[in-house]
Amino acid sequence: MTWLAWAGVGLVSGWLAGLATRSDLGILGDLAAGLIGAFIGGILFNLTGRVGVTGFNPWSILVAFVGAVVLLLIIRGIRSGVRHAP
Repeated sequence: MTWLAWAGVGLVSGWLAGLATRSDLGILGDLAAGLIGAFIGGILFNLTGRVGVTGFNPWSILVAFVGAVVLLLIIRGIRSGVRHAP
């Protein structure tokens, strides 16, 4: 898959995940979450016997979206834990 397709999948899935989790990272943070989320989603889906990211298609956007949501929720948990630390 080309870098342009990865960027497209990352942008779309990161934007959707940012909306779903009400992320405050901004569009660049959401894009980064989408790109990293594609990798995380691919691992998670492969562990369950499913296919990961395969190109710029709805399935790949779903896989990257799931990974980006997982990543954004982890980031939110870490950030809220740091704010509440004594």
